[in-house]
Amino acid sequence: MSFVVAIDGPAAAGKGTIGRRIAERFGFAHLDTGLLYRAVGKRAIDIGRGVIDDGVAEIVARELTPADLDQPGLRSILVARAASKVAALPAVRKALLDFQRDFARRPEGVVLDGRDIGTVICPDAAVKLFVTASAEERARRRQAELAAKGEAPSFERVLADVRDRDARDAARADAPMVQASDAILLDTTELDIETAVAKAAEIIEQALSRAGRS
Repeated sequence: MSFVVAIDGPAAAGKGTIGRRIAERFGFAHLDTGLLYRAVGKRAIDIGRGVIDDGVAEIVARELTPADLDQPGLRSILVARAASKVAALPAVRKALLDFQRDFARRPEGVVLDGRDIGTVICPDAAVKLFVTASAEERARRRQAELAAKGEAPSFERVLADVRDRDARDAARADAPMVQASDAILLDTTELDIETAVAKAAEIIEQALSRAGRS
């Protein structure tokens, strides 16, 4: 059975960076599951010329391949909004369930980050982390990320997008974003990335030791 690290939390809390660093540190495979929904959302709006059709989104999700996660433009605000919308569709989530669970079976150990990994995708994960930060701090991080790519949305717009995404993710009927009862909370509001990764690594090292894999 694979050693699974499930990292959940809201947008721009740092879970993706922590996931990548942890995977590199321990030699695990890493899947940013948010990219699945971004890839589906982008393809759906491209086909619909800006409009997302539920049926089209489901077909795109069923036909998704790993190569689709490498397409350009997946980190834009427009695609983030589309991802949040398609993520609320039960048919899309169901279509992507096997993709994620198949990845979680990789024998070398895996890290998956998203919003329902510890609650739905891998409820038996060896380690569950819920990574969060204040909405304001997450908006500052996202704005800096977009600025580095040449985009210049106002802080107010980015903050509104962050809060809207949080509300949609937490309120959706199918697999809402919630902290698993056995997940460890990691608040990164006041942490730099090195400290956050170190804290996560310590938790994982303890779990590996208990599992006899240290």
